[in-house]
Amino acid sequence: MPESSRIIIDSRSIPVILLSKSYRYLLFALLILVNQFLLVQVPPEGLSSEGWKAIIVFGDCVFLWVTQLLPLAITGLLAVAVPPLLQILSPRESFALFGNETVFFILGVFILAAAMMKSGLSTRIALKLLRRAGMRPKKLLFQILLTAALLSFVMSEHAVAAMMFPIILEIARALEFIPYGGSYGRLLFFAMAWGCIVGGIATFLGSGRAILSVGILSELTGESLSFIQWTLASFPVVLIMFAAAYLMMTRYFKIDVTTVEEADRILTSKIRAQGKPSPTEWFISLTFFITIFFWIFYGMKTGMAVISILAVVVLFVFRIVSWKDLEEYVNWGVFLMYGGAICLSSVLDKTGAGKWMADSVIQGIGGDPFWATILFTTGALILTEAISNSAVVAVMTPVAISLCSPLGLDPKGMALLIALASGLGNALPMSTPAMAIAFSSGYFRMRDTITPALVMSLVSLLALLLVGHYWWPVLGIKIF
Repeated sequence: MPESSRIIIDSRSIPVILLSKSYRYLLFALLILVNQFLLVQVPPEGLSSEGWKAIIVFGDCVFLWVTQLLPLAITGLLAVAVPPLLQILSPRESFALFGNETVFFILGVFILAAAMMKSGLSTRIALKLLRRAGMRPKKLLFQILLTAALLSFVMSEHAVAAMMFPIILEIARALEFIPYGGSYGRLLFFAMAWGCIVGGIATFLGSGRAILSVGILSELTGESLSFIQWTLASFPVVLIMFAAAYLMMTRYFKIDVTTVEEADRILTSKIRAQGKPSPTEWFISLTFFITIFFWIFYGMKTGMAVISILAVVVLFVFRIVSWKDLEEYVNWGVFLMYGGAICLSSVLDKTGAGKWMADSVIQGIGGDPFWATILFTTGALILTEAISNSAVVAVMTPVAISLCSPLGLDPKGMALLIALASGLGNALPMSTPAMAIAFSSGYFRMRDTITPALVMSLVSLLALLLVGHYWWPVLGIKIF
């Protein structure tokens, strides 16, 4: 019988079928009813009517980001549209917040990364680095980990994972590993994912989390962190986590192969097929290095977004990229989500809702700065395993920053801790895009990640607290 003519019978009960088809609408209806009920309640003591409405909007966004009933970007737009509807802010004020510098910096970074991928420059760099492994299994794991980490310094980590995945998959198949077979097959994908995760926290370029956190910090306090400050603060954590990832792969798992000669042959063949670097690749390399130079030395004075946009204009002037390229390589939804998150944090600040929530947290922990720091760092590490890491930053950073003044904490340190912790999820497919891509290979199951992820999360917590306590004060940033 042809495949298209087969009849599939759903054996579930009718109530279960109806619920599976309509649960989203039921949840939306429930959300509307809860909102109607809350909006007519008397605000808690110490909170204005606008502040109470702001907390309701905040709760709605948290619920939608966690459940993903709506795409993250659409929830971000909702965070901009609802405050004027509830008369918390005027439409002019609300939509002006969407034009924050942070959003345009991220736009520029993603377009630069798109140019690297379109030209083949990023693939060339990856192949060159991987080729250095030779025929030694441990060295290949090290080079995959290192390549993914280094590329995630300058490109979005999910873009790096997407670019490297076909290469790693071809290597795994050439070495005749089967899904769920030996441990080395899954280690190839662990190395790719963990490298992206570790490298993605190093700079503003590895993901939007860092610049989103800095954008919220700037919006709420007027303070900021420069490109070089962030990199210097995060780099010791990156080194510790890189070492932990490599030791985990080579000590916890069994290396069940003696040579990776076939991998070396594949990489050599791919490098030869690429030929010499094109003028376009050289031009993009030069543009990227000049842009990073200006970010480091003139970012605070000129504006990170200004430099990003000018770099993008240069690419278009010389026709290095086209608008069609951007449509293919750039995730436009990210900008909508980040713009909404910054707007939401500003609403909490302007209405006093953020301070009210912070005061409630302070009462719960007895006003101890140490436990407040532990609470938010651990909370970010746990939450990022279940929801988008950008959503973790958007949800936790405004409340955490509001805590800083009454507890005598440095808001820059708190913003750093939450952003770095939220980028270190390494257990579940939904924790980071890199893990989701690695899971899609079919070479390992969920149970294969549990113990390594618990160990890595514990190392992450200790690394963040120790580096924050002993190294960040040298940079003028404190966490206790």
